[in-house]
Amino acid sequence: MNVQELRPKLVESEKITINLGLIDLGQIDLLVQEGFYSNRTDLIRTAIRNQLSTHADIVKQTVARKSLVLGLHHYSRADLEAARDAGQRLQIQVLGLASIAPDVTAELALATIESIVVLGALHASADVKSALAGRIR
Repeated sequence: MNVQELRPKLVESEKITINLGLIDLGQIDLLVQEGFYSNRTDLIRTAIRNQLSTHADIVKQTVARKSLVLGLHHYSRADLEAARDAGQRLQIQVLGLASIAPDVTAELALATIESIVVLGALHASADVKSALAGRIR
């Protein structure tokens, strides 16, 4: 029997919810209606990208100062077992997405992860998140 292991697809975006005043929402709808943007989401994404671009230097400086890993960082079971075997404790600091493999047990995570700081999203099993709750900032 030929069995192939499928890796879960990592999500490249995260859904957020915002509350807007009725006047702001009306102005967004007007710009969409006039064809400046294809929809509300297009305007909001463009506005966010413009603000991030405006503050890009500050973001770069802060990432360097806080020693953050920028982008996606995945921690496999093998990574954590190697850290455990070497007597190391990880201080995970990521700006973007930090993911811990689904086959990582809560016990292994507790033994190897000292702290987690994620500016963005953390993907891990519910058991691992629960076990590390006191170490997640």
